[in-house]
Amino acid sequence: MAGRGHPFYYFAWGAAVSEVEVDVFTGMHRVLRVDILHDAGDSINEGVNRGQIEGGFVQGMGWLTMEELKWDDQGCLLTHSPDTYKIPAVGDIPQIFNVALLKNAAQKGAIYGNKAVGEPPLMLAISVREAIRDAVAAFRPPGVEVPLPSPATPEAIFLSIHQDLRDERRPIPDQEPDLVAAK
Repeated sequence: MAGRGHPFYYFAWGAAVSEVEVDVFTGMHRVLRVDILHDAGDSINEGVNRGQIEGGFVQGMGWLTMEELKWDDQGCLLTHSPDTYKIPAVGDIPQIFNVALLKNAAQKGAIYGNKAVGEPPLMLAISVREAIRDAVAAFRPPGVEVPLPSPATPEAIFLSIHQDLRDERRPIPDQEPDLVAAK
């Protein structure tokens, strides 16, 4: 990559940091806090930009942690709409959700120096999935790979945590006897 040329006028940057809590017994997770800094250029309407960023981020959380695709034996998609799979709801929004717009970031050549904000914030939700991966890693020895599929559903999180615990023959903290499957 030579780093030459001119990207389209609405090329945007963003960064997100997420804090999650994972339940070792159920695989459920909660997003406790998200901090986002996003480049919207010289924003014409900060409220609209914040709404787009928050909405795109929550949509991305759903894509990466809830929206599991399933097919039947004939290859027909069973989870074809929100009535057949889980999408984010009000209760899934981070408890603390901070969104800041990059200051002094006017885009030369764009109308009023702004940048459109639509789909790019969706990808910032990768921070939630990776925070979940870090939480799962807390149940593993240091340096051990953490296999976690996307979407990181509660089932996927539970299996990722407990597979390692069974493999290592380590007890689950404060476990009840029927929680560990025998090999």
